[in-house]
Amino acid sequence: MAKSKSSKAPIQKATVSVDDPIDDLSFSNGPSRPFLNTTPSLDVVKARKLLPKEYLLLASLVVFAVNIRLADLAFPNSVVFDEVHFGGFSKKYILGTYFMDVHPPLAKMLFAAVALVGGFKGDFSFEKIGNEYPEGVPFQLMRIFPALLGIGTVLLCYLTLRAGGCRPTVCFITSGLLIIENANVTISRYILLDSPLIFFIAAAVYSYKRFENSVPFTFTWYKSLIACGIALGLSLSSKWVGLFTISWVGVCCLLQLWFIIGDLSVRPKTILSHFAIRGAVLLGIPLALYITFFYIHFNLLPNEGDGAAFMSSAFRTTLNGNTIPRDIEAHVGLGSIVTIRHVETQAGYLHSHNHFYPAGSKQQQITLYPHLDSNNKWVIEHYNRTTTEEFEPLHDGMKIRLKHLNTGKRLHSHDEKPPVSERDWQKEVSCYGYEGFAGDANDDWIVEVIQKSTKDIPSKYYVKALTTVFRLKHAMSGNYLFAASAKLPSWGFEQQEVTAAGSGSRPLTFFHIETNENYRVPSNHSLIVNYAEPSFLEKFVEVHKRMWKINAGLTDHHPWQSSPHEWPLLLRGINYWVKDSKHVYFFGNPAIWWASSLSLLTFAVYVTVQIVRWQAAKVVVDEKHVFNFNYQVLTYFLGWFLHYFPFFIMGRQLFLHHYLPALYFGILTTAHFLDIALSYFATHSTGVKYVVFGIFGAYMAISTYFYINYSPLIYGQKWTKSRCEAAKLVGTWDFDCNSYPNNLSEYNFNTQTKTSKADALPNDNIEPNEPKETPLEVVKRAISEESSSQKAPEANSEKNNEEEPLAPPEADPETN
Repeated sequence: MAKSKSSKAPIQKATVSVDDPIDDLSFSNGPSRPFLNTTPSLDVVKARKLLPKEYLLLASLVVFAVNIRLADLAFPNSVVFDEVHFGGFSKKYILGTYFMDVHPPLAKMLFAAVALVGGFKGDFSFEKIGNEYPEGVPFQLMRIFPALLGIGTVLLCYLTLRAGGCRPTVCFITSGLLIIENANVTISRYILLDSPLIFFIAAAVYSYKRFENSVPFTFTWYKSLIACGIALGLSLSSKWVGLFTISWVGVCCLLQLWFIIGDLSVRPKTILSHFAIRGAVLLGIPLALYITFFYIHFNLLPNEGDGAAFMSSAFRTTLNGNTIPRDIEAHVGLGSIVTIRHVETQAGYLHSHNHFYPAGSKQQQITLYPHLDSNNKWVIEHYNRTTTEEFEPLHDGMKIRLKHLNTGKRLHSHDEKPPVSERDWQKEVSCYGYEGFAGDANDDWIVEVIQKSTKDIPSKYYVKALTTVFRLKHAMSGNYLFAASAKLPSWGFEQQEVTAAGSGSRPLTFFHIETNENYRVPSNHSLIVNYAEPSFLEKFVEVHKRMWKINAGLTDHHPWQSSPHEWPLLLRGINYWVKDSKHVYFFGNPAIWWASSLSLLTFAVYVTVQIVRWQAAKVVVDEKHVFNFNYQVLTYFLGWFLHYFPFFIMGRQLFLHHYLPALYFGILTTAHFLDIALSYFATHSTGVKYVVFGIFGAYMAISTYFYINYSPLIYGQKWTKSRCEAAKLVGTWDFDCNSYPNNLSEYNFNTQTKTSKADALPNDNIEPNEPKETPLEVVKRAISEESSSQKAPEANSEKNNEEEPLAPPEADPETN
């Protein structure tokens, strides 16, 4: 068994004060063993409250932060990086047009509220990086909002460290360095989600630390717990990263409850109360807030917009101005003219047009098309006889053929490789035939109703519009009509590929009929149906499925993406904006980033060594400052780990700013290293004390130097090429020094001659973290290309019938 310096319970009580807010471990003797008393002492609670003189420190931090964080927010007076999207979302909130984004709505709604207060009418689209803001767009006010939250994060950092037992000196230094941490300065200057997110995470961390210091079941204990739950809900409602914060609080609760279970003075009933109350508050409040903000989100966006293209037709029926077909004949049979919609991908309708595959069979193309169009219409035929005038319903297991209404060719499959997909179990699907041709066996398809997905009982046998979900099985090969995410090249107008598959995900073979015309249906049997309007819960579930799928689909290469293993070492940043030989580049303060990484690595090594020593029955130091250091840094290490390592298992695009929440925990870790040096090691001798002070001074000086040296990248200030190149201490740092002149006097010349074409070009190469085009824009471009290349008169219907798209291409609204 390991030896310990406190194997006997200490009897004397050390003095606790603001200069030393750490109390000795308090043990009591139980029936069979001594146990640790877990109830915080009143002395500790009092010592960790702010003293009057500390408000002067906080005031000085605010003054310093205002000068750093609010400086020259009016520049650049043009759209910067992801302001393209989050400014654009503010416009859509104000106009009430529905949009789709991969993040929860709270932070976006807050920006929209600020814009509305500033008088924004939604008359600017934030379309492109570098577009200048016209008068009437309160972009400066919208930037002040995240900057103020950044200042709030600094204050929360101070309060969190005080609640964790750090001395005011350490709290002040750490918070001051957070003010000049380059990445946090940059991210808080623009209309981006990260500053609100980090503020809410910091609020959750502080509230939880206050909660830890409170006597259980007192007013302060409940107040801090509820505040933590609210902060968790706000962070989760801004970005899904808030889930990592909820996980962190959950792990910290379990760690604290482990100590409480070992406290023999706490009754089992009280332990159960701890579990129940914490669970109810820390899970219930965030969930309630999260659902509430989505309810508000839906109500703020009542009108059809390009984001509706991502949603199901049933969802879209709840939006004003939607183009979803209404009053559909339910009974489907032979002779019906139908449109067939793919269920799983929301990519649109089974479609063909008078264009041919350039290889393979070279027959007419079959695609999924996200647009209402006459080329989506098909006539249902019997597989070996003509259709009679008497209505014959389509039913489960029936063998049919589908004839394309506009071109007269039939849906066809054969043993040919598909044009794009390369899997052996996928075969080409085409449209084949000519006038007078009766068809062949490769035109035959068998209708298979999906019983589990078809809820209406009569629709489980007889195919009905809107309600019956079915598959089409190729009678000759046994393959199923299938559509995944593969897109045809430009010759196929980037529409979604359709194949016949013998394997693959089953839901990707699901279809339903959306429109149906058949004059043969007897009038006394006619049944008109519409999409059932989904409830709020159904809309909530659907939008989350879309968010998850879009987020997971962000796998295309982005020029400024990076890998998680690069982040702690700060190997590269993100280009935000370039114009007039000025540059905004998202980049961290190397001294602060590397110090946090070194602190985390040192703690991991330290814990490993301590565990080995404990296993070898060696003495393990448990002096009060060391114990507090171990506990506090362990919680922050867990916070860093839970906000960092999940990104290693994500297959989507990732960027340096994704590390900022983890960095915050790393900065708190660094602060406790400074504190243990001051409160424990510096007390050993005068020489050690001077070394500690020297480390403090060097850390502050180097951090300040890096802030000043790289500030042109934060504020878009004047810089020279030589200074820029000298600042590249690491070969992977890729901010563009060629965008700067050789000397500062050239800026005056550039101002007189205004922006040259070459100066404006760099922003064309800066991509925001999302697709450059909305679903509507992609579809309109495809329509234009397809229509312009068609020569046959009937093919022009794709342009003449142009409407808003009904389903998205495989694109993303946000990767931030």
